Amino acid sequence: MAKAEKSKRMEKAKRGTLMLLAIFLMGSAVVRIALEAAPAIALEVSEMQSSDDGSNVPTAGGGRSTVPDSAEMQAMLAAFKKRETLLNEREAELEDRMRALEIADQAINKKLTDLQQAEEKLLATLALADGAAEQDVTKLTSVYEQMKPKEAAALFEEMDPTFAAGFLARMRPEAAAGVMAGLSPEAAYTISVVLAGRNGEVPKE
Repeated sequence: MAKAEKSKRMEKAKRGTLMLLAIFLMGSAVVRIALEAAPAIALEVSEMQSSDDGSNVPTAGGGRSTVPDSAEMQAMLAAFKKRETLLNEREAELEDRMRALEIADQAINKKLTDLQQAEEKLLATLALADGAAEQDVTKLTSVYEQMKPKEAAALFEEMDPTFAAGFLARMRPEAAAGVMAGLSPEAAYTISVVLAGRNGEVPKE
């Protein structure tokens, strides 16, 4: 009887030991599975949260996309606004310069128009003056022709030889000859030289 009881106790002890070993093995397996599965579970939970708020969408390779966060977006928007402001300022400067150039161009055109009108008026005035002077010279030449040769010669004697030669060149040949005959030899010679010089400058065919 003692041996049988002893044998039963030994079998119970063996069974208890085997049960403890089985429990330890199962616990070790559970812990190992939990440790291996924890990162995957955490990644899946993170991806689920990201998909819910839409901030970080998983890429095809399993990682997260490089979508900028709110701070980066604010910085980018500020940079864009600053660049837009600079471009608007440059555009405004260019417009101001263009308007200034247009105003200067209009002023220059007005000045040119005024100068052209002034030139036309001056030419008209000179033409009138030339015409009046020509008429005066013609009338004075006619007066000298109608004077007596000795009287006219006395006047021509006092004139500048170039001036006197101009009148004599306009007078009729017979009137000019009478004046030349009444001049002193020195005056007649000087006026003749001037007249000859003028005739020498006339182009010949």
